Amino acid sequence: MAKEVRSKLSYYFRFIYSLLQISIIKSYDVITAIVTGLIGIWQRMTRFLKNSRDHYTVLIVPQKKSSVRRISASSNAIRLVTIMALIVSMSFLYIFYDFLTAQRENYELYELRKLSEAQREQIHRISSKIGYFEKKLESLKEYDHKIRSMADMFRQGKQERVPYRGVGGPSPDNHGLISRGSDAAMIGRMNKSMDQLIQEASNQERSFKEVIEFLENRKSILARMPSIWPVEGWITSRFGLRSSPFSGRKEFHGAIDIAARSGKRVIAPADGIVSEVDHRSDLGNSITLDHGNGITTSYAHLLKSNVQKGKSVRRGDVIGFVGSTGRSTGPHLHYIVQMDGVPVNPRKYLP
Repeated sequence: MAKEVRSKLSYYFRFIYSLLQISIIKSYDVITAIVTGLIGIWQRMTRFLKNSRDHYTVLIVPQKKSSVRRISASSNAIRLVTIMALIVSMSFLYIFYDFLTAQRENYELYELRKLSEAQREQIHRISSKIGYFEKKLESLKEYDHKIRSMADMFRQGKQERVPYRGVGGPSPDNHGLISRGSDAAMIGRMNKSMDQLIQEASNQERSFKEVIEFLENRKSILARMPSIWPVEGWITSRFGLRSSPFSGRKEFHGAIDIAARSGKRVIAPADGIVSEVDHRSDLGNSITLDHGNGITTSYAHLLKSNVQKGKSVRRGDVIGFVGSTGRSTGPHLHYIVQMDGVPVNPRKYLP
């Protein structure tokens, strides 16, 4: 605060001192020119008066009884007085005009100084905003980092990130550096900082686009994961070894059986394409969906199907109805999940 007060006092002192200098210099020049001119005129008029012969006399007669006063002057003297009066009048007019001109120039100088001061304040405000934008950009980078961490965009077992373009940032005291120095230097640093901010914003935009693209791909993958139950019911036979309900011997059961009433709707647990609609003696009416990335699901013992081969289905679409066709002991859904043609436990995908 004290430093700012001293700076303003110094500014006003320099301003008043410059006004005094301008006024003294102009007044000195004008007075010197006038005195020099008057001396020359006086010398010439003195010589002229010595040679003058015509005289005029003015008598002053008072009303009361007193002596009459007489004023005599030559014609040349009268002309001289008249010329001198004109010269003095013109000199005063010139001085007055010069004074007004100086005042106008001083006022314009004062206005320019005020404008310069206002511009300096605006520069400081813009500098502060640049610092604020830099902090906001840093915050966006932190959010970018958190989103990437939450989306598992880091390489497994390493501390480095999957390469992306949103890197860099201002130094902690960058705002202080911008605010120092002359106006020209400050403007130069501000332009440089603005260029850096524009570049950083472009980099951050590209980084967010990468994150969005990654999340959209992840969303597409998740949409193709069979992560919901295809039918509501209860499990009567689990995945793995079991005793055959027909022979009583141990056998591998590569699916889960979900018991439900006949005719109950069976829905697609994920987005996919109908790759097969068939009827087999052992599985009865069956449907196979291809979900991409090597994942397929099959639905057997259906009462009937509700889709055609090649049709695209979305998660939750009705694809068939629970039945007991084929080699079956009662109404249920024989639900198979395969990864690259190998049966896997469907329960690992279900909630």
